[in-house]
Amino acid sequence: MTKPVSLDSKEFGAGGKPISQKGESLLKDSIRRLARNRAAVVGGSIILILILTALFANLVAPYPFADQTLVDQNKVPQWVLNLFPTMQPYAKLSPNYFLGADYVGRDLFSRIVFGARVSLTVAFIGPLISLIIGVTYGSISGYFGGNLDNLMMRIVDVLYAFPSLLFIILLLAFFRSTFAQPEPGTFTYTMGQLDAATGGLLFIFIGIGLTAWETMARLTRGQVLSIREKEFVEAARTLGAKNGRIMFRHILPNVVGPLVVAETLAIPGYISTEAFLSFIGIGVNPPTPSWGSMISDGAQVIRTYPNQAVFPALALAITMFAFNFLGDGLRDALDPRLRGTQ
Repeated sequence: MTKPVSLDSKEFGAGGKPISQKGESLLKDSIRRLARNRAAVVGGSIILILILTALFANLVAPYPFADQTLVDQNKVPQWVLNLFPTMQPYAKLSPNYFLGADYVGRDLFSRIVFGARVSLTVAFIGPLISLIIGVTYGSISGYFGGNLDNLMMRIVDVLYAFPSLLFIILLLAFFRSTFAQPEPGTFTYTMGQLDAATGGLLFIFIGIGLTAWETMARLTRGQVLSIREKEFVEAARTLGAKNGRIMFRHILPNVVGPLVVAETLAIPGYISTEAFLSFIGIGVNPPTPSWGSMISDGAQVIRTYPNQAVFPALALAITMFAFNFLGDGLRDALDPRLRGTQ
């Protein structure tokens, strides 16, 4: 005779573990799997520390980033001299600078701290511009399809024909020459003042924004093409929902996850682009500190004072690794196909 099953009894799966009867939301499951990803947690912790450092740079940095003390040029503390013994014949000792001073006596540690503001600003503003332009463009192309989709994607193909970095350099050269000596009260004068107030970052944002959205537009188009034929979208159309409501209430919420993950993985590219532009001298305006410009200055004396290039390069590398780790963790955590596998 079959034994009746009690309503309070539990079903057991592999390994004798009880199978939970209560479902877990996708968000909670994603957060749990993200928290179990050690690399992502380490990356997120480093990014949080960098954000706090950038926000409170005036409190963290012992000196203003532009202060020059010529008598202290190229001075280093003892531990730096021990780390780089090849500096012995050239360096002058001083305990006043934690990482040493540069060729005009500016504190390296203070400039690295303030340089975090530049890199993190690019890390967040660049993806924001790319998302706004790319998602809007790709959504329109993918949703309406047909000849409009074909035309819009051919425009993207043409823009893809230009090397992005070269295109940004040309744009920056155009912006800087156009807004160099404008008449007061004009639009060009206002743009030039805004660029000067941001230390040269405004035109970098514009250059990155005008070149970085193509990939996001293609990705958004592909996601929208796959979602627009789903049953719930067809049901919304049958009930008389307008295109705008279908787009914002049904399609975009289902594609925003992969798009955010893709932009998170693209952040190191934005940071390296800004660093390269500053390295070749067309990035931020001096004396605004950028890790790229600091590496460029340090590269000229790397045989005698390697600390001036190595420390900002380490800051840049650690930041890019942190965003890569966090991006990989978000991709794994937000992938529905991995739900319940960890």
